[in-house]
Amino acid sequence: MAYDEALAARLHDLLDGEPGVTSRRMFGGIGYMVDGNIAVAAASSGALMVRVDRDDGAAWIDGDVVNPMEMGGRTMAGWLLVASTVLADDAALSTWVGRGVAFARTLPPKPSP
Repeated sequence: MAYDEALAARLHDLLDGEPGVTSRRMFGGIGYMVDGNIAVAAASSGALMVRVDRDDGAAWIDGDVVNPMEMGGRTMAGWLLVASTVLADDAALSTWVGRGVAFARTLPPKPSP
């Protein structure tokens, strides 16, 4: 299944020039890493996967447009799925991307594969 290419292009534009950012295909989408740690990903559904601190993430879940990320029927702690309806607004997309990038920057850098 292909990822949302329009969302991926917007993510690229937001993250272009950000130190340590790379991208690669993963989870049926395209992920953006900061120093080897995934921060955000464009999902095939048009939603945004965001990596966050578990405590912060729990506070942002509203059960409507922000939900825990599920993969293979399992809830992924520290991951949120933000609905595409929220992401139409550039400021909201920037906020969510910023949250993912900020959390990824707290993690130790991973060596390149």
